Amino acid sequence: MTAVAARNRPRATGRRIGAAPGIGAVLGAALVGSVTVAVTFGAAGISAYEVWASILAHVGVGGTELSPLRDGIVWELRFPRVLTSAAVGAGLGLSGVVMQAVTRNALADPYLLGLSSGASLGAVAVILLGATMLLPVAAFLGAMLALAATLGLASIAGALTPSRTVLAGVAVSAIGSAGTSFVIFWTATGDSYREILGWLLGSLSGARWPHAALAIGAVVVVGVPMLLMSRRLDAFAFGDTIAASLGVGVGATRWGLLCVSALLTGAMVSVSGAIGFVGLVVPHAVRLLVGSSHRAVLPLSALTGALVLVWSDTLARSLFDPRELPVGIVTALLGAPFFAWVLSRRSTA
Repeated sequence: MTAVAARNRPRATGRRIGAAPGIGAVLGAALVGSVTVAVTFGAAGISAYEVWASILAHVGVGGTELSPLRDGIVWELRFPRVLTSAAVGAGLGLSGVVMQAVTRNALADPYLLGLSSGASLGAVAVILLGATMLLPVAAFLGAMLALAATLGLASIAGALTPSRTVLAGVAVSAIGSAGTSFVIFWTATGDSYREILGWLLGSLSGARWPHAALAIGAVVVVGVPMLLMSRRLDAFAFGDTIAASLGVGVGATRWGLLCVSALLTGAMVSVSGAIGFVGLVVPHAVRLLVGSSHRAVLPLSALTGALVLVWSDTLARSLFDPRELPVGIVTALLGAPFFAWVLSRRSTA
């Protein structure tokens, strides 16, 4: 490593980086406890004992004395929804870290490349066509088309740079949002407005085992390999020139990380809609605890994102029961004040 790189290397203090395993253990235990407690929330009172009795029975560990109705409430309704929220939160947290590192933009989030607008356009189209069973597929394809458009536009003028990528994402996002608004204005009638609005603001109300399997599978298949990219993400903080001197293939690595992050985000959006602020705020919160080393930031952001979305979704479905808020409203109400506090803290640092 060069002397310049050594001086500028993103680092956490010894105390901070040493605390990362302990923080991870606490967050992991809190996530398990939060999932358990979240499943107990609802009109039908379910105890934590009943939650685990149902789960263990379904995975082949012992039997359960729960009635079929109560067992169905846990296993078929609440548990897959809570698992989906945890997986989506983890995926958005990971994608947010990668986007902020690759673009060197503190305001970057998983939807930076126009993914949410592309997914929204695809989702709205199938909702209005009455083919809601195809909504996850249409949302994912819309997100991938937006990604292709953003990267294609950004690379027209030459090498893919962070600033050009951000600007291209803004342009594609504006086009996608305009297309979505036009489709809604021209064709939406009756209850379709409410259904569309709920999806655009983010909702996990329809999450069942297929959605949980998709979200968890995406985090495992796409998200876990991201954890192995911590050194390359650290290198991007030095700038492209120093990153290249450290042996990082800047162009190929940036393209690859952007595509992988977008793939993970597309999978998350396809099951939950566009849930804002999780991928933006969580990485900043984690860096306050452990510094900027991605070896710690990546896994802790996944755990923190999962925790945040589990509780946000629990609040969304419980605060005004039997009415349910879109979870994106809750994440915005929680995330915006925290992000404002982070900005004020940095300005006075």
